[in-house]
Amino acid sequence: MDRRSVILSGPRERAASAGKEAATGAQLRLEELFEAVALLVDRAIDRVLLTGERVTTADEGRRLLTRTEDVEALADNVQRVVMLATPVVRTMARGARFTRVPWVMVASTATSIGLAVKVGVRELQVVAALVAHRVEQATGAPADPALVKKLAVAVYLDPKRTPDVTSDRLRLVRLTRRWVLSGAFGRDTSRYARKALDAAERLDVRAAHAAWSAQHPVARAGS
Repeated sequence: MDRRSVILSGPRERAASAGKEAATGAQLRLEELFEAVALLVDRAIDRVLLTGERVTTADEGRRLLTRTEDVEALADNVQRVVMLATPVVRTMARGARFTRVPWVMVASTATSIGLAVKVGVRELQVVAALVAHRVEQATGAPADPALVKKLAVAVYLDPKRTPDVTSDRLRLVRLTRRWVLSGAFGRDTSRYARKALDAAERLDVRAAHAAWSAQHPVARAGS
């Protein structure tokens, strides 16, 4: 190895190490964010089930979407998501190619994400309330919270697709992306919520419950 290579090897190694540390730190922040969203989803839907809030039709659900008072009880969880999401979005903004985008995003990131998450949580709660009502009507028994969460998240994210209740994946990455990025870019998610309510109303809940019970014998025995 020549002298020049020896001199440069130190800075190169330090730069590579710093890059790896930064990548590891970014991954850990994302994992924390996904965990925070998972906890928020659990608490939001559990609250719907415990308080007995039910929605009987998609039309009724659409009228309830603007009522966000119930989300205030989840303020700590919402704030945790905002706190973790804000630096992630700002990092994305600094790396954006279009120079006018970062300044707009950085200026109001926390406020806009907070509003989007609150709206998104309420949308998911209303969808879950309709799903729970339909499951209970079909089975004559209290709905399994895990099944309600699975169906509600699935139709909320992809109303055109039949939910796969045999998968344990809750699609938290996509849910996080919708709430966080819709807030950062000021996107309106209400049309997605309306489609999700229509999808929840069309769900074949008997088939979903049967598939879920076959996959989860404990849930079947308790239903």
